[in-house]
Amino acid sequence: MCQKEKLLAHVREEEPQKWIIHDLEDHLKGVAEIAKKFAAKFSCNDWLEAAALLHDMGKGSEAFQNKIKLKSGYDPEGHIKDGEGQSPHSTHGAVWAYHEWGPHIGKVLAYLIAGHHGGLPDWTHTMGIGGNLEYRLKFDEVARLPELSDELIAELTNPLKVPDSIPELISKAEYEHFHLWIRILYSCLVDADFLDTERFMDFEKFENRGKHSSMTVLKKLFDAHMDCLTEKASKTPVNTIRSDILIQCRLQADKEHGLFSLTVPTGGGKTLSSMAFALEHAVKHNKERIIMVIPYTSIIEQTSKIYKEIFHDENVIEHHSSLDPDKETPQSRLASENWDAPIIVTTSVQFFESLFAAKSSACRKLHNIVNSVVIIDEVQMLPTDYLKPVLHCIKGLTRHFNVSMVLCTATQPAITSEIFQKENGEYYAILEKENCCEIMTSPTPQELTEQLQRVQVEQLGKFSEWCCLAEELKKCNQVLCIVNTRNDCRELYEQMPENTIHLSANMCGQHRSVCIEKIKKKLDANEPVHVISTQLVEAGVDFDFPVVFRAMAGFDSIAQAAGRCNREGRLKNNGKPVHGKVFVFDPPTPAPVGALRKGEQAGKTILSIDPEGCRKLSPQTFTQYFEHYFSNLYSFDKQDMEALLVKDAPDFNFQFRTAAQKFNLIDNQRQVSVVVWYEKEKVQKMINELRYTGPYRNLMRRLQRYTVSIPENVFDEVRSSFEDVQGIWCQNADTLYDSELGFVGYTGDVPII
Repeated sequence: MCQKEKLLAHVREEEPQKWIIHDLEDHLKGVAEIAKKFAAKFSCNDWLEAAALLHDMGKGSEAFQNKIKLKSGYDPEGHIKDGEGQSPHSTHGAVWAYHEWGPHIGKVLAYLIAGHHGGLPDWTHTMGIGGNLEYRLKFDEVARLPELSDELIAELTNPLKVPDSIPELISKAEYEHFHLWIRILYSCLVDADFLDTERFMDFEKFENRGKHSSMTVLKKLFDAHMDCLTEKASKTPVNTIRSDILIQCRLQADKEHGLFSLTVPTGGGKTLSSMAFALEHAVKHNKERIIMVIPYTSIIEQTSKIYKEIFHDENVIEHHSSLDPDKETPQSRLASENWDAPIIVTTSVQFFESLFAAKSSACRKLHNIVNSVVIIDEVQMLPTDYLKPVLHCIKGLTRHFNVSMVLCTATQPAITSEIFQKENGEYYAILEKENCCEIMTSPTPQELTEQLQRVQVEQLGKFSEWCCLAEELKKCNQVLCIVNTRNDCRELYEQMPENTIHLSANMCGQHRSVCIEKIKKKLDANEPVHVISTQLVEAGVDFDFPVVFRAMAGFDSIAQAAGRCNREGRLKNNGKPVHGKVFVFDPPTPAPVGALRKGEQAGKTILSIDPEGCRKLSPQTFTQYFEHYFSNLYSFDKQDMEALLVKDAPDFNFQFRTAAQKFNLIDNQRQVSVVVWYEKEKVQKMINELRYTGPYRNLMRRLQRYTVSIPENVFDEVRSSFEDVQGIWCQNADTLYDSELGFVGYTGDVPII
């Protein structure tokens, strides 16, 4: 008998005219092997085995086999066999699962399989028909699918078993968490698919994955670093308090996994103390990684630098959303991050938008959040427009995916309070206080605030012109002034004398890092330095100015600004310690409409009703502030994620793609990330590399340092000065980037916040 011809999943050319075949059966089993390991962490390996063995069923069609042979060159006569025609392959397995296993189990698997390349689909299409899962499973497209032989279908499905594990969130009908569960299942499938493909296409790269240090080794590196820091640190009152905070974090790490809060005043050493808790907790409870979620890319740069010095580069991934190719290609998907290192430093935007994403490249990493410790730094900056779905995700991860979550800030935003309203008018909390364990119990947050009192907050009134404010700033030898928008920052900077330093998100990460180091050196040398900045310096940037000016804002922002003033408690007068000064002023232009404006209004209110609490930055004052702020918000679910992802969850009907398009945490406008010419020659070399090799992970990480995110309407003004290189917008004109101000390619009439 003739041996049956192998079905192809992938083909690579080893050398000219010599092809290596990735057998379809081997690929399906390989994906299943990897995906089951991922899903075992939350007891859903049977779901992933079924999804993996079905995901590429459609590759068994004659049309697909002809296409892959033609495209690879393996069969130059493929065009005679219709190799150039359409040959979809992701719908076959979805249709089989749905029709064989019904509208619950089958539908869940259909989402994963049908979306494993193109992204999680909507169940129904709100704009006409076509493309949605319901259509793909039930209507015309099924009839148009390339046919599979009965023999092949039997071969692929005979070993399959219907998934019979029932996750707790399903058995308890926690409908608000169903979509999260499906996304994490999906993440397991797509990452396993990418990895098995990589194992075939580039075995050396695949083998080099996972070469990371264990949590035990990382803890030893951290302990050695902290011992060295302690030995070198001067015995000041501030450093003594930081040491007490560190000890308390380590002591509390024995507690069972779940939800924690860490409330420490600014300057109390949260970055290192929270990591101490996370490492101790991870070793104690066998957690696989630590994910640090940070509001600003500027803080990511500083924080990841600290962690790389402690843990070494290979153990730390710095990942933010500034450089994901718009065009999804096989190469861009393989270049996407899957967070397989033990320490991840990422932004709030990247973390939470991924939890509501639909693209395979964006969801790929999600299964690596399972069984981890997640530190949400500056938790008060969670976007209120999306607070309800975000808190449901936090609750779902801690309840069902073995995640320990640390809500870390100096200004806890009362998110465990009853701030959400039911249809009947009753108020409720999503995260219950009794299920959130405060790490700082001795000393308490109130005691820490009193011990770390280093500044006093004073109100200055209104400045009608930026030039008037500039005159006040010029009187100071060393001063930091923080304003609300990038436009304001540029206007005030232009009124300041030469050698003033500008900091804003119009500058790429590398540019900001250079400026921050320059500022620190001037402060250490007690040289004159004037800095005009947006709020990007308010968290995690270790400045220590004697005087800080802050434009009127939310009281949490004012407190964060105060953390850049007299940070080390070194200010003295005649040998005696004195407080630093934080001056709050009304700027010539109000904060932009939206969350910033509401924060500004609530800040004014709390400063008027509790001036003494504001002056001392009392924890009770923050509670009052947030209760007032939240009470004036119209919605905690601006884009109605509940309607898209929860309302029809009992029937497993989700609008995944629509939700992903609407869930944009950046206020007001969609952002476009662009690569700019800071350190022009170096950047142009990387752009050329991107042009000729396409995106790959190391290149994407290097280019991240040279990106700026700008509103879409601003980008539209200057689109002709950028070129699309492999799905990445790259600068190609000299006038757009200034060595002091950063990106300047927009008119003054276009607000950029």
